[in-house]
Amino acid sequence: MPLRSIFISIACASTALVGAATLANNASPADVRAAYARPNPIDLQLEHADTDAKRKLGKALFFDTRFSGSQTLSCASCHEPEYSWTDAKARAQGEGRAPLAYRSPTLLNVGYLDRLGWDGKFRSLEAVTFAPITGSANMNLPEHVLIDRLSTDEIYVKAFAEAFDDKKLNRSNIESALAAYERTLISGPAPFDRYIEGDAAALTPSALRGFELFQGKAQCSSCHSGWAFTDGSFHDIGTAVGSDVGRGRIFPTSVQLQYAFKTPTLRNVAIRAPYMHDGSISTLRDVIDLYDRGGIDRPSRSVNIKPLGLSDTEKSDLVSFLKSLTEDTAPIAADATKR
Repeated sequence: MPLRSIFISIACASTALVGAATLANNASPADVRAAYARPNPIDLQLEHADTDAKRKLGKALFFDTRFSGSQTLSCASCHEPEYSWTDAKARAQGEGRAPLAYRSPTLLNVGYLDRLGWDGKFRSLEAVTFAPITGSANMNLPEHVLIDRLSTDEIYVKAFAEAFDDKKLNRSNIESALAAYERTLISGPAPFDRYIEGDAAALTPSALRGFELFQGKAQCSSCHSGWAFTDGSFHDIGTAVGSDVGRGRIFPTSVQLQYAFKTPTLRNVAIRAPYMHDGSISTLRDVIDLYDRGGIDRPSRSVNIKPLGLSDTEKSDLVSFLKSLTEDTAPIAADATKR
């Protein structure tokens, strides 16, 4: 049964999951629902011993421009709420306004990832924190200067004392507070989620066809899997060229990891243009065209990357499906979240 027929209406206009997905040839309705079930965010917070005090403090730090040398940039300058926690630039820009190597990755659902950064060089959210802050091309602020600045703020001194047992305003606690806040940046329910829960009318016919293609002919789900639509891994999709080999820089002897970059989440992807690690693709349709062509044939290229032979209608259907992953509640404005 095609995926567009997974749901049908039953008595009193209610709906139920009745078909099989192409997750596998014999996937049951329960398999489909389980594959895309949203996690309980409370479990994530408990796992990391996050508290309301840590999250509140982390939120204040995230939007504070004192985190840059010139006091003009905050974490939110590159990870803006209205752009689903990235920005609209092809590549990130630091204090010097010169484009950096990569575009700003979204922080959406970042708490569920084991490796962070386009090349996966960071092992935790906490480990990421000071790389952009102290980077000379990025926020350009020495650690000790930041701590001195924050220590003159009585509100922060009190907030750190309330959030941490040792009551200290130091690097470790700054990392912990920011990570606690960033773990709250979880995508909200989208039309696709309502569809998975049984609302057959939640997706358009075009989006339903796109979902079928996503799972089947287009092979998107081979990497963009699960509720967040990412396997959290690294792949060469046959497009990157030049000296930047992505994760291959960390594992130079691995053939498979040459030119491999992080699989990004597809949640809210329609409002996160431009695309790819270097922001080189402007639209979702252009991304699909790229995958349809197949990419550079080389030893590191993923086995799932090959010419797809998609029609114009199929490409449009895929775009419709991807748009169904945008959460129902619009992202909040940055100025509404400052302390």
